[in-house]
Amino acid sequence: MQTLKFAVLPGDYIGPEVMSAALRVLEHVAKQEGFALSYQIADVGGAGIDNHGKALPDSTLELCQSADAILFGSVGGPKWEKLPPKEQPERAALLPLRKAFSLFANIRPGLLYPDLTDASPLKAERIPNGIDIVCIRELTGGIYFGQPKATTTLENGEQQAVDTMVYKTSEIERIAEVAAVTAKARGGKVCSVDKANVLETSVLWRKTVTDYFAKNHPELALSHMYVDNAAMQLARDPNQFDVLFTENMFGDILSDEMAVICGSLGMMCSASLGTGQNGLGKPFGLYEPAGGTAPDIAGKGIANPCAQILSAALMLRYSFGLDAVAAKIEAAVRKAVTVDLVRTGDIAFGKPSVGTETMADAIIKNL
Repeated sequence: MQTLKFAVLPGDYIGPEVMSAALRVLEHVAKQEGFALSYQIADVGGAGIDNHGKALPDSTLELCQSADAILFGSVGGPKWEKLPPKEQPERAALLPLRKAFSLFANIRPGLLYPDLTDASPLKAERIPNGIDIVCIRELTGGIYFGQPKATTTLENGEQQAVDTMVYKTSEIERIAEVAAVTAKARGGKVCSVDKANVLETSVLWRKTVTDYFAKNHPELALSHMYVDNAAMQLARDPNQFDVLFTENMFGDILSDEMAVICGSLGMMCSASLGTGQNGLGKPFGLYEPAGGTAPDIAGKGIANPCAQILSAALMLRYSFGLDAVAAKIEAAVRKAVTVDLVRTGDIAFGKPSVGTETMADAIIKNL
């Protein structure tokens, strides 16, 4: 019997609520499919600060290092907003985890079921068949990690802040490979997003991407787009894209825009894959919903667990090689929402809404 060993980091506010639902789904499908789960739950984010004095406790990091994957909830909220920026849950938990495990590739599906087009701010006639695209973001380079990075006081008393955007050819090539592999499993079309008309890093990015695809993936349809235009095109006609990939800051912005046009953040999952392999020879990854901790609804039992459940499905696919099981979970979520019409409040549109556990029950029933 295969045993899946992973760390569970629920986080803050609705994090533990939706994580509980995801674990119920995983436990059910494990019994069905004949594999075992071996996981431990640890504090991270605000919970880490409250219980251990820092957002990423040493014990949590050690647990992650001994696991084959990380199933992550969401962190942060008003309780910790007055802490110094470097100590706040998001910055002090996620960035160190990305760095510790070289989680360089964030894969975020932009999937909007045709039945949920009312959730999108786009006019229905623009997306009659819903949305189905993927945004891939380079996650460990660029301006978020480049050095020097500092705030200093000048001789005249003014303060000056500096962030540095840095990319190496190898960093660009490895994210290009992730985009290529993803495109081969889909429609074979890739759009690389940059700002090569202004930024030196983007000049290198575009040249490196062009050369890499010409040499390694000439059968794929590669295009390039400036980031400002890409932002407009996502809002105008998102389905013109199949796979788009870009550097860290651009990807942060575009993937969030994509999540908005796809409707509720409660449906958006993601995978962050590292350079290293886990004990099974698969990519080590961190899997998390795209949304936040939603403090306004925490404790009410009404949060949408679908994004967390779909993130768990991505974990099965990428870090454990269980593609068929992942697809089974994804189909169960889709049926619950579109056929059974089981909806949490964020996707109800006037229909009766259910709570977190009832949504999980409906998905389990479909399994």
